[in-house]
Amino acid sequence: MREQVYPWGHANRYNDFSTYFRGKFSGRVQKVSVDAGFTCPNRDGTKALNGCSYCNNQTFKPDYCRLEKSISEQIQQGIDFYSKKYQTMRFLAYFQAYSNTYADIAILKERYEEALKHPKVIGLVLGTRPDCVNAEILDYLAQLSKIYYVMIEYGVESVKNETLMRINRGHQFAEAKWAMEETARRRIHSCAHLILGLPGETREDLLSQARTISKLPVENLKLHQLQIHKGTRMAIEFNQRPEDFHLFTAEEYLDLVVDYLELLSPRIIIERFVSQAPYALLIAPRWGLKNFEFVAKLEKRLAERNTWQGRLFE
Repeated sequence: MREQVYPWGHANRYNDFSTYFRGKFSGRVQKVSVDAGFTCPNRDGTKALNGCSYCNNQTFKPDYCRLEKSISEQIQQGIDFYSKKYQTMRFLAYFQAYSNTYADIAILKERYEEALKHPKVIGLVLGTRPDCVNAEILDYLAQLSKIYYVMIEYGVESVKNETLMRINRGHQFAEAKWAMEETARRRIHSCAHLILGLPGETREDLLSQARTISKLPVENLKLHQLQIHKGTRMAIEFNQRPEDFHLFTAEEYLDLVVDYLELLSPRIIIERFVSQAPYALLIAPRWGLKNFEFVAKLEKRLAERNTWQGRLFE
């Protein structure tokens, strides 16, 4: 019996990033995280001082990303780690900590171009906020993208302004919409990051979110479940009013993601479904599931329900 081939050109039931990435590059390509010393308008007093209510930057920052090391040193250490296994691997410098377009254009050029000087680095992935880009920055990145792979990852988190206010984002969804549209207009790769389960959002809100995101010209999507991390304002809120939070069980989240995928445009590439905070920093939920284990369960559930990404997309 012939395997079904979906709109993205293969038999996987969702448009997965790893298959896309292997097809885009000849040979292995790996992201190497960099802390370039940027801050955030939600931390330096421009908009707020304490950051987003859920944010503890240590939950995703590798040990080798330390500010006492230069960008070049961090990249080399990351490359040395991965090159032990794959000598011919090439790399993308992943500017991950805080808002990596939040600086004067001259500073951005200096730091990005230091990373690009390494002969094994073929591009940049820039984690940032949608209110931390402007036409000048995007025009510069559009020029870089003619030579290198350039991806901007936008922390969108929610499409509801009430939620964005509650979690102290300091911007509205309109700014995320503008940033993604202007990025796409310049043919720069983009990724939207969204958290499923933020306080005040219902299951219906989250499924509506899938429809909203599908209307935007975003290329990649990173989803993850709400997690409560130590050292955050949200941890205090969770302790004081746990009834305000619905933290999904792994099974609940699995079914939500399947329903979300059914509504999502088939052109959007899925980079991630779950996040794994270091156990010592995680308050809840503690699923004990690794990313690959969740993906295996998801693929099984999609097959059981005989469904796929975009099945209900209009």
